[in-house]
Amino acid sequence: MNTNEIVQKLWSLCNVLRDDGITYHAYVTELTYLLFLKMAQETGTETGKDPQSGREIVHVPKNLRWNELVRRDGNEQLNFYRRMLVDLGTEGSDLVQQIFINATTSLREPRNLKKLVTALDDLDWFSAQREGLGDLYEGLLEKNARESKSGAGQYFTPRPLINTIVRLIDPKPGERIQDPAAGTGGFIIAADQHIKDNTDDLFELDEAQQHFQRTRAFQAVELVPDTHRLGLMNMMLHDIHCAFTLGDSLSPLGSILGKVDVILTNPPFGTKRGGGKPTRDDFTFPTSNKQLAFLQHIYRGLKPGGRAAVVLPDNVLFEENTGQQIRTDLMNKCNLHTILRLPTGIFYAPGVKTNVLFFERGESDENETEEVWMYDMRTNMRSFGKRSPLVESDFDDFVAAYTERKDQGEEGRFRVFSRQKIRDRGDNLDITWLHDDDVERVEDLPPPEDIASEIIENLNMAMEQMQSLITILEGEEDVVV
Repeated sequence: MNTNEIVQKLWSLCNVLRDDGITYHAYVTELTYLLFLKMAQETGTETGKDPQSGREIVHVPKNLRWNELVRRDGNEQLNFYRRMLVDLGTEGSDLVQQIFINATTSLREPRNLKKLVTALDDLDWFSAQREGLGDLYEGLLEKNARESKSGAGQYFTPRPLINTIVRLIDPKPGERIQDPAAGTGGFIIAADQHIKDNTDDLFELDEAQQHFQRTRAFQAVELVPDTHRLGLMNMMLHDIHCAFTLGDSLSPLGSILGKVDVILTNPPFGTKRGGGKPTRDDFTFPTSNKQLAFLQHIYRGLKPGGRAAVVLPDNVLFEENTGQQIRTDLMNKCNLHTILRLPTGIFYAPGVKTNVLFFERGESDENETEEVWMYDMRTNMRSFGKRSPLVESDFDDFVAAYTERKDQGEEGRFRVFSRQKIRDRGDNLDITWLHDDDVERVEDLPPPEDIASEIIENLNMAMEQMQSLITILEGEEDVVV
């Protein structure tokens, strides 16, 4: 069996979960608990040691292992499973406790738990390990993100986009790499794989360098507990044992993360709930706009010469007042050398328009940006969605243009704009020059469920902005919206 076939078998188990009243959003979390225990048994790491390196990895208490669950039936099995999840949150290795902290099951019918346990026991684990357990789990996360009813796409950046970004940023061995809004860990995993591909799976590095890459090179933070749980599982299966913190990078936690060489991230969009500002006391420009706050965290968190690539919505490019001040500060402190205008329809809400900002921290805090290159991958592009998914080759023209740095003129997709021209625009970076065709082909229209998802997302964002405005009118906070 190949990875896709195994992923399809795992996803089919979601029908069992659905029959027990479990929502789409909880599918992968519920499966993760069982998968973790089964994979720990199959890989021999439940005893606490990696059988190849001898390093401490997992360690599941003996009375809470997979075999103890399998040998029970009926109500006894379900009751044991419920107690098992609670106990695993306080026993075993640190990784086990992090994954199972506050874990509960939504399963109510013993027969459904039995179906899941039996199906996982009967899976072709030889093929699964040969194909790569990390790739298998990534496939399951991607499957969940593509299911429009799950709402999981907000935590899952398309892997073709991640791989392209990592390829251009080119992280190196020995560099400290951070994702302050890590989701399920896609950027960290891709950066790790990029480094492994360029070092013969780390064998070209000495023992100390290998240890650094596996345990200290990466730093990740995620706010949502269930997503943090999935990220921990994902990194473990890719043999990455880094600091992956459950917390908020826009809180004081973010200010103590330290400066790093590379930051790769796709932070959450929208405003902070209730119109509240981040609780960081080191931000020059307080704002309730989460993406503007994250942008400050990123460029302030880079070492001189440090590189970053961040996915941000269009409003970051044109928002006035605090938005303009942050863009000006960014271009003073960093060389904002490239902006990629992404096509619509590649995220969970097709109508959200996004960009990738590439920049490098300068040695000074003044006039580091001399010109900005912009690539329009949005105008007159084909529609992306379930029927026409994004693939890595879709970025080939952008990668070539990024490398060549040749202005393609008003008819081309890649243009350069001087810092003075941007300054004359009030540091508004929402620059367009191509025009969409007048006629939109019916076959390029997104499916109805994607259109509905876009409407819901726009309404949610409008509600958040209205809440911020109400807060201002009531005089509770001075918030820029």
